[in-house]
Amino acid sequence: MKKNFVVVPALLAILLVDCKTLNNTQKGTAAGVAVGATAGALIGHGKSSVLDALIGGAIGGGAGYLIGRHMDKQAEEIKQAVPDAQVTRVGEGINMTFNSGLLFKINSSVLSEEAKVNLEKLAGIFVKYPQTTILIEGHTDNTGTPEYNMELSRKRAYSVGDFLTAKGVSASRMNMKWYGETQPKYPNDNDADRALNRRVEVGILANDQMKQDAQQEKLN
Repeated sequence: MKKNFVVVPALLAILLVDCKTLNNTQKGTAAGVAVGATAGALIGHGKSSVLDALIGGAIGGGAGYLIGRHMDKQAEEIKQAVPDAQVTRVGEGINMTFNSGLLFKINSSVLSEEAKVNLEKLAGIFVKYPQTTILIEGHTDNTGTPEYNMELSRKRAYSVGDFLTAKGVSASRMNMKWYGETQPKYPNDNDADRALNRRVEVGILANDQMKQDAQQEKLN
């Protein structure tokens, strides 16, 4: 199989800048941007609107460094609370991916009991860290018709969002989207990869208040 190599602009920028000219905050910011951009380039092999949102929402500079440090703490808590989810720091945000098989029965948008336990833990962390915007996206593989898959992905995204709302997370923080089979992470040519494409992705981004606090160096 032919491998594709991606040159990440942020990482290249770090290599070209003389680190002696940067203060500690700037060094941390530059390193964080490079790591985030690299993660964005490596996660998945197809389209990902969540990753686009995470990378596009970065503000950079010293404020970006403070936001990234704040997100580091939140990401670690999520990893410990919800070990079944894939949790990755990307830019100044967090990307979570749930295998739909862990959340729903096949062709269903009804949350499993195990999923409810995990999502309740996640809701507790979201309530603890209120200065974030939460993007929830539903995705499917290409089994079934495109119309059916689009509707199933919509129902699954709303099932997750509605449950989080019921557990105390403000609905105003959440943005639900759905893409059916249009954003596969892997080719839909075998059962294992199709299972990975059946997923719910969550993006956690700084809201305007967090960005303002970071710019004013008030973010703890």
